[in-house]
Amino acid sequence: MSRDEPTSNSAPFFSDDSEGEEQGEAVSQRPQEESASGVSSVRALLTVLILCYINLLNYMDRFTVAGVLPDIEHYFGIDDEKSGLLQTVFICSYMFLAPLFGYLGDRYNRKFIMSFGIAFWSIVTLASSYTPKEHFWALLLTRGLVGVGEASYSTIAPTIIADLYIKGKRTNMLSVFYFAIPVGSGLGYIVGSQVSTAANDWHWALRVTPALGLIALLLLVFVVKEPKRGAIEARPEQHLHHTSWFTDLLALSKNRSFVFSTLGFTAVAFVTGSLALWAPTFLFRAAVFTGEKPPCTEGQCSSSDSLIFGSITCVTGVLGVTSGVQASRRLRTRTSRADPLVCAAGLLLSAPFLYLAITFAQASTIATYVFIFLGETFLSMNWAIVADILLYVVIPTRRSTAEALQIVISHLLGDAGSPYLIGVISDSLRKTDSFLWQFRSLQLSLLLCSFVSVVGGAFFLTTALFIERDRELAENFGATDDEPIVVPKSGRSTRVPVSNVLI
Repeated sequence: MSRDEPTSNSAPFFSDDSEGEEQGEAVSQRPQEESASGVSSVRALLTVLILCYINLLNYMDRFTVAGVLPDIEHYFGIDDEKSGLLQTVFICSYMFLAPLFGYLGDRYNRKFIMSFGIAFWSIVTLASSYTPKEHFWALLLTRGLVGVGEASYSTIAPTIIADLYIKGKRTNMLSVFYFAIPVGSGLGYIVGSQVSTAANDWHWALRVTPALGLIALLLLVFVVKEPKRGAIEARPEQHLHHTSWFTDLLALSKNRSFVFSTLGFTAVAFVTGSLALWAPTFLFRAAVFTGEKPPCTEGQCSSSDSLIFGSITCVTGVLGVTSGVQASRRLRTRTSRADPLVCAAGLLLSAPFLYLAITFAQASTIATYVFIFLGETFLSMNWAIVADILLYVVIPTRRSTAEALQIVISHLLGDAGSPYLIGVISDSLRKTDSFLWQFRSLQLSLLLCSFVSVVGGAFFLTTALFIERDRELAENFGATDDEPIVVPKSGRSTRVPVSNVLI
């Protein structure tokens, strides 16, 4: 594929694929694709749906705590700084173990690795629901261990989808897979807050996902089949030799599209991590400050803000992911740099709406929710696109490592520290413990999200400068990229690296 060709390996979501030549090629290659991966079309579809279900549970569990955060703060008597640690310890264990599972996922059976992770995650999540009042450290410990299980899944699942589908089908399935992020996050707020209210005990909110995780484990073990790496792309894994982990890291560090898209996604993680933990609490404090709701002085706090914010997150996630890939589809007919440009536009457009949502919180609740809706919609435009960028600029035998490295960087500089940082800034700005300053300090600290969104947009614009070259290099990568080949030179033979020939 040439750099000037408008279509790419990342065809649009719900694409009509109007070009008859491409349709005929897809039809003629369908049986070959299925046999090459070693998985039938029916089982491949079931695999994607099961992975989507697990991803949904992943994010449900991650944001259940945020849905009942006011109750947890009241129960343990903790401040904003310690509340922010609940998300930070989870993200830290998650990101530091991601490279390990990425390494294992590129070399061993991915199905078995994910099965272990889901079982471990379910057990630890259930254990965290029995934390006694005087042992807040135990809740921190168990939330940190939850990251162990989730790291084993998040680094591997997208690579399985990449080995089941190519081109337009791959993007369609990745879009379905990444729908689970905003929908699962929203359900985490909703289920957490509503179960807590129904049981009059926030501990029960943490007991929903472990039960659903058992179902996910059974489906994964008995339905999902491990596909052959790279076979669907006519580059089976036996023809793409594994290199050392350090060689993989060096190659990824030289892949500028991967580096800058990862930094752009880091900005997304920073903003979503901050909003995910603090937005419901911020809205609750705004309502208390304006007198719309009573303060959380009894055993149970109001859960309506978590319910509304969770619903908004579900809707904006689906709308954002769909509109993002559709915008990329239309722009791709004009430029092959469409994917990073759409990601940049999403972040740059989200910044002013997030700023308005935060500043209008005390003046108009309706306006605040409208601006949150618009800001989150634009913020969600890049989920599936960023994943697709990674898959088509990185060769199959390095994809799990690339996924893991992206997880580490985006979380280390993004949502691992952002909830804690927002909490620290909020506590440092608070002059008194009045309802006014509980609200105002958190409001001022959340304004940082708008600035980070603009920085992230700049990183995606930089990605657009290198995306064509890096995709072409990945597509033309051969098994002998690190082996010398013989070419004529001045009438004699000489041995040169094949990468020099490709460039």
